[in-house]
Amino acid sequence: MDHAGTIQTIADALRDRPDIRALFLSGSHANGMADDYSDIDFVLVADDGATDAIACHWRDAVAQTGEIVLWWDRTTVPVLINAITADWTRTDVIILKPDQLGAHSQRSLTPVFDHDNLYDGLATAPAAIVPNQKKALYQFQEFIRILGLLHLAVGRAEYINGVLGVYHLRNLLVDLMIEETGAPNRGGVLHLNRLITADQKAVLLALPAPVPEREAMIAAHLAYAKAYLPRARKRARQIGVDWPERFEAVTWEKLDQTLGIKRPYTPEV
Repeated sequence: MDHAGTIQTIADALRDRPDIRALFLSGSHANGMADDYSDIDFVLVADDGATDAIACHWRDAVAQTGEIVLWWDRTTVPVLINAITADWTRTDVIILKPDQLGAHSQRSLTPVFDHDNLYDGLATAPAAIVPNQKKALYQFQEFIRILGLLHLAVGRAEYINGVLGVYHLRNLLVDLMIEETGAPNRGGVLHLNRLITADQKAVLLALPAPVPEREAMIAAHLAYAKAYLPRARKRARQIGVDWPERFEAVTWEKLDQTLGIKRPYTPEV
């Protein structure tokens, strides 16, 4: 079943249930950026929210689109249900009470059915995104912490764990790049191509691959440090976050003492 058929089938199964007041599309199917590989994100509004009864109705509706082979019922978020059918159509639904819908805006939703005209009462656009200073500081510190663990991984010859450290550094660099672009439609984790610039992609592609060998592991950590830390310092200045100067300094001192590694960039004064 194609996406349009899936959406129509689910809507038809739920439209006349008196305890379900509205169904909206969200994500890429709401903002016009969906492709053949997109999942289908829904927001369902029910009088009593994400009850077991509503979850049961939702499962019955999804089952009409195909055999359900994965069903995660409110496991990670109390109002979220994830499903995959046998043709690998992925559907996610957030189940809210009517008074919880206000966190959304008209720009982020497309009505499928809306018995109480809830859509008309939403803000036209979401509020401007304010940088999360606490999260940013945590990520800056986390990068330095993982970098500092390099001396431990080398000392124990834990090269497999060292490779995992490189992956963590890479994820933090990608997160930072996305913050730099300020992309409004983040989408899921598999939408990186539209979230970063060509120059940012070039930086990522030029970085060494993680290899579970001593010198390669050290070189990869240093390459990521050189790519990340100057950008992160610039971002910290932009959003008013005090850089963890002392933490970074003692980390480089430790790496110098144990591995003879020097800081691969010169901080701007």
